[in-house]
Amino acid sequence: MTKTARRALRGVGLATVVALGLTACGSDDGGSGDAGASADEVTQALEEGGEITVWAWEPTLGQVVEDFQAEYPNVKVNLVNAGTANDQYTALQNAMQAGSGVPDVAQIEYYAMGQFSLNESITDLSGFGAGELADSYSPGPWSAVQANDGIYGLPMDSGPMALYYNKDLFDEYGIEVPTTWDEYLQAARDLHEANPNAYMTNDTGDGGFATSMIWQAGGRPYQVDGTEVGIDFSDEGSTRFIDLWQQMLDEDLLAPITSWSDEWFQGMGDGTIASLATGAWMPANLESSLPDGAGSWRVAPLPQWDENAPASAENGGSALTIPDASSKKELAYGFLQYANAGDGVATRLENGAFPATTADLNSEEFLSTEFEYFGGQRANEVFAESAANVADDWSYLPFQVYANSIFNDTAGKAYVSNTTLAEGLAQWQDASRRYGEEQGFTITD
Repeated sequence: MTKTARRALRGVGLATVVALGLTACGSDDGGSGDAGASADEVTQALEEGGEITVWAWEPTLGQVVEDFQAEYPNVKVNLVNAGTANDQYTALQNAMQAGSGVPDVAQIEYYAMGQFSLNESITDLSGFGAGELADSYSPGPWSAVQANDGIYGLPMDSGPMALYYNKDLFDEYGIEVPTTWDEYLQAARDLHEANPNAYMTNDTGDGGFATSMIWQAGGRPYQVDGTEVGIDFSDEGSTRFIDLWQQMLDEDLLAPITSWSDEWFQGMGDGTIASLATGAWMPANLESSLPDGAGSWRVAPLPQWDENAPASAENGGSALTIPDASSKKELAYGFLQYANAGDGVATRLENGAFPATTADLNSEEFLSTEFEYFGGQRANEVFAESAANVADDWSYLPFQVYANSIFNDTAGKAYVSNTTLAEGLAQWQDASRRYGEEQGFTITD
């Protein structure tokens, strides 16, 4: 996953994605979200060939496309980077509204899936037999592609969370790797007291990070049943995160540095930022943007809220979907199968992707991989354990892209003013509820 994809989203222009009056875009051949095809029909389409367009920013897909075309020489794949994350979603929605220029395959992050699946502007893949792949994927990603009894994509990767930390810095100040969030808080205090220029981590407000932390803490602030939506950040798990992070804010234990900025990588390189909790896709970003950190950094399990009940959460990850406007769904599904359930998976792993497939997560080859960057550590063992501990009952809002876009205008006030995080999240909750009502959702208490 590229660094742009993990930046906090701002200025989203996707209100119309979730408008309930928006009719699902029809395909050129009158297809609908319920369209499907048998395995034989997909195979026949691949053999006969044709041309499809794939919108995606994930870098490993370049090699996958080359290999796929070698396997199916009658198929031409146009791989287009139409923008990363929100930029692509805006372009995709504009094409859907215009009724032209819609790709046959589109990469969509898990948190954004609901905005496209609700009005069936992406295809329910159940009719292609996608349900038979249920056991092929880890719980978090597989849960993320499902909505209203439909399957709206095949998981491409996953982001089970782990703690990345600067071992050299920890050793220098005698900091033990924290196993609980209470220990993490104390370690943050000890580090900052020993060196006022060093912080355990950074945070200037990121809705995706906050919801992942709440997920791990057992919070379930979003309750989604079709067009009925509940939003409540007062549950026990949400409160756990709020209490911890408020102490980090009150005691100035968070580096005031925005993630994915040049200053952020510089801070991780010069000892300003000692650790970060994020998804398993992070190693490639560290290797490319912080090469001098090789040998200094390590990976540990995410600190726990309850030592006796291991839990983790996802942060990031995306699926490949088929827009309903595509007139080449059989070919498109053939590509999805190849890239996310077939030979393309191995190609992507070889090029640095993190799998959503259980077979790879459990394979000895994958688990035994030694990361030179992490001092020869078998980091995949940590990531795989995290993936297994992700609860699969988390829901994102059907308008999560919009909700994340207003995080800094609401909850984000807690990072720059006297507003408490609890007050900020309450503002985020109220603003999200109002938006949902404006879009025609039934907002429940």
